[in-house]
Amino acid sequence: MSVRNWIAVASADHVAKGRQGGFMQVNHGKEAPLRRLRPGDVVAYYSPRQQMRGGEPRQAFTALGVVADGPIYRGEMGNGDTAHRRDVTWQATQDAPIRPLLAHLSFGGPHWGAPFRYGLFEITAEDMAVIADAMRPA
Repeated sequence: MSVRNWIAVASADHVAKGRQGGFMQVNHGKEAPLRRLRPGDVVAYYSPRQQMRGGEPRQAFTALGVVADGPIYRGEMGNGDTAHRRDVTWQATQDAPIRPLLAHLSFGGPHWGAPFRYGLFEITAEDMAVIADAMRPA
């Protein structure tokens, strides 16, 4: 099976926790979206805001990684809450604002934000190359 490329959406503070812990979660910890991912798939996180409930607008790609081998599992979120997660090998990257990239992305038209509402969506290898290049450390 070929490698697929994905954009996941979460606030930058949640992405930072996932990077630190070597995992990802989407859609408030739901399992179903994670079942679409396979080991070796590439994931870029887009963060519309710094914090989930408000905070400063971020509108940037904030993490890039490869889905690791292993099952979906439940992880502790604190306060007794759990969420479904997948392990990810995160790459060393820098944040990349989305606006300068929109002209180079296949989904970068006037309604570019629409697919982000799903929390996880597949993109082309060409789109991922644009994002990965922009996130490459200086």
